[in-house]
Amino acid sequence: MQPLIDNARSFGSRPEEFAKLAEGQSPQVLFITCSDSRVVPALITGARPGELFELRTAGNIVPPYTSEHPTSEACTIEYAVEVLGVRDIVVCGHSHCGAVGALVRGDDLDAVPAVRDWLASATPRPSGTVEDPTVAEGVQSHVLTQLLRLRSYPYIEKKLKDDQLSLHAWFYEVHTGAVRAHDPATDVFKAL
Repeated sequence: MQPLIDNARSFGSRPEEFAKLAEGQSPQVLFITCSDSRVVPALITGARPGELFELRTAGNIVPPYTSEHPTSEACTIEYAVEVLGVRDIVVCGHSHCGAVGALVRGDDLDAVPAVRDWLASATPRPSGTVEDPTVAEGVQSHVLTQLLRLRSYPYIEKKLKDDQLSLHAWFYEVHTGAVRAHDPATDVFKAL
């Protein structure tokens, strides 16, 4: 913890670098990814403060749309699209994902009931090879499911139809640092 505290202390010693951020934010991209500590959106993309609006959830899950009982995730997505006017949404899954791996393998999650219930209610079980420790196939399938979920949000559907928004599916390899993007024309994740 101490190195983090030391960095936080020195981070605030450069106020001139951050003064402009106080004027507001206008990110162009909503980046939805997993809460996994090995996935760092700004590191992956090279984004500076104010360039990405981030949503991090267990398993980069986009919950089903409902206006009756909105989730924190749905509120973040709505704010990014309707208030901030992001033009692109990236759903970025990653190799070695514990959440997706648990779903693919059908792990017993009774010891972590909140995680079990979130995964069970929020997303269908992805396809994938149980023996693959990277769960690449499962994660890629899962990411595409999350894009379909986004398309079911009424305001996203409208923005897509009006050509005001684009959706992107990415797969980040924790063990190599490589990023692959889904190509809808070939239905394959290709190197960026």
